[in-house]
Amino acid sequence: YVAAVYEHESILSPAPAALVERRSALELMGRNLDIYEQQVLAAARQGAQIIVFPEDGIHGFNFTRSSIYPYLDFVPHSHSGKWNPCREPYLFNDTEVVQRLSCMALKNRIFLVANLGTKQPCGRSDPRCPSDGRFQFNTDVALGADGALLATYRKHNLYFEDAFDTPPQPDYAFFDTPFAGKFGMFTCFDILFFEPAVNLIRQYNLKQIVYPTAWMNQLPLLSAVEFQQAFATAFNVNILAANIHHPTLGMTGSGIYTPVKSFIYHNMESYGGKLIVAEIPVITADYKTNLEKAPGRVSEKGKEQSPPSFYAEMMYDNFTFVPVWGEKGELQVCANTLCCYLNYQRAVLTDELYALGVFDGLHTVHGTYYVQACALVKCGGLSFSTCGQEVTDATALIDFQLWGNMSTPYIFPLLLTSGITLDFADHMGWKNNYYFLSKNRTSSGLLTAALYGRWYEKD
Repeated sequence: YVAAVYEHESILSPAPAALVERRSALELMGRNLDIYEQQVLAAARQGAQIIVFPEDGIHGFNFTRSSIYPYLDFVPHSHSGKWNPCREPYLFNDTEVVQRLSCMALKNRIFLVANLGTKQPCGRSDPRCPSDGRFQFNTDVALGADGALLATYRKHNLYFEDAFDTPPQPDYAFFDTPFAGKFGMFTCFDILFFEPAVNLIRQYNLKQIVYPTAWMNQLPLLSAVEFQQAFATAFNVNILAANIHHPTLGMTGSGIYTPVKSFIYHNMESYGGKLIVAEIPVITADYKTNLEKAPGRVSEKGKEQSPPSFYAEMMYDNFTFVPVWGEKGELQVCANTLCCYLNYQRAVLTDELYALGVFDGLHTVHGTYYVQACALVKCGGLSFSTCGQEVTDATALIDFQLWGNMSTPYIFPLLLTSGITLDFADHMGWKNNYYFLSKNRTSSGLLTAALYGRWYEKD
């Protein structure tokens, strides 16, 4: 099928904390919706059957709970599939935004996924009801090619979003299409947690995902395109990921991903939006990862051969590293219960320092979640203290096998190359309780090769 995602540079409110009338909120959102309208038309002309827009794309961000209120639509959460906002605009008040989205879908005969703020009145009888008498949700809507509201999803894992409430229970949101079956739907930070994303995919055996996001890139392990691809590969799904475009905030990185191929956009240099349209296969059966050439155990070497281990901060976590020196070698580094192993060789030695790092612990900055990671990374400079820094360019071509005795089945394989481009492993998967990743000759210089494990039970 043909899919489209749009990386949108949203027109932002100059003073998001100021209180405004609904009329001026609609005027600002209308300017973003005008751009959406052009992009839906362009995507439909290229044969797209579905288009996804980013999180916060219509209203922007940095609101307070009260200042976002005029920007919120009322979208009934239980009416999905029964209401066509374009054809029945008078059923509910304050539905101007979802009406416009519905009409875009209908006019262009395209499935459309977008993110908006919604409100839901509540009463004293509900113990969870906020003191101002309403819930405010960060909401994705899916609209059919006839304009009907097919599904709504209220973001569960909020990322420092004081303007919004967490829904009382996780939403498991999906909708059906004639061209690719069911699509699951979740938002941004949700991708790092078990509920609802992983549970949704497992319970309903979903193979296609739509994913609005407003993601600030953090290298070396959590760049948007890097993790979106890893998620598609790990769960054997297609992902249509639309990110917001604000390079000054470190926000870029959208794509259309299959487990073995990607069409991505990552651009920190220039401004303006970007439409990606690509034809991808529908995933039906489980793709089997290739397990031949699995490594054996690393030989237990004498201590004198191992280079010195050192500590450095990476992703705000205290990683234990060993330097990757010379043309080839076998390395091992451990922390807590996790041991990481690396066999490597390179034809040409470059003036670059690489290191193999391990972390097995609770990540606590910008969210709390338990990580088990084995990572081969290029350091920022030549001293040990630069390992873990954000690096975007590299020249070294390294052949490697990386593996670890991970305690969780949820492993995201990361393979990032120079200029924030993606590569794919030759082989990866489980063998004898070790997860491994191997690659000969990356397409360009290696930035990151990592096994990023999420141990959800220990969050």
